[in-house]
Amino acid sequence: MAQTAFKLYDDTMPPSEFEKMLAGELYSAADPEIQACAAAAFAWMARYNASLGLSEAARGDLLRQRLGKVGAGTVVRPPFHCDYGFNIRLGAGVFLNFNCVILDVVEVRIGDGTQIGPGVQILTADHPRDPDERRGGLEFGRKVTIGRNAWIGAGAIILPGVTIGDDALIGAGAVVTKDIPAGAKAVGNPARVRD
Repeated sequence: MAQTAFKLYDDTMPPSEFEKMLAGELYSAADPEIQACAAAAFAWMARYNASLGLSEAARGDLLRQRLGKVGAGTVVRPPFHCDYGFNIRLGAGVFLNFNCVILDVVEVRIGDGTQIGPGVQILTADHPRDPDERRGGLEFGRKVTIGRNAWIGAGAIILPGVTIGDDALIGAGAVVTKDIPAGAKAVGNPARVRD
């Protein structure tokens, strides 16, 4: 089960499924409030993914309508896919190439100057290991953090709970299952730090 460092809700009342999701606790994605958030994100993605012919400034305005933070000079090339958008925080000068996917049931933080290749998947959504909990439709999230000036190669997959340090390089097609230290180069499946 997911561990949380803090609670986002008032302890005097039971938390909503949405509050449990944001806190990284087990929650039901079938909850109407969560479904409404997903529907709003889908409507936004339809607009954003049709914006390829617009200027970078116009696409930046669209990004700021949905994402939690968009730093100056950040570029996200459509198509782009996410669960909700509001849990994504992009620093200044971040670049996401075509067809990136961010499953942001909890926070995804990407530092200044980081470059992300096409087809990269950043996943915070996780599922219980217990089959009865999975049958019940429960899931949870684990935060992903990518530091400043990192480079994530095309088609890499960043799994839930991973932290990638500043200046790290992740090779194309790597599957990152564990934290990668600052300045390290990691390649393969599962990704391993190399010289």
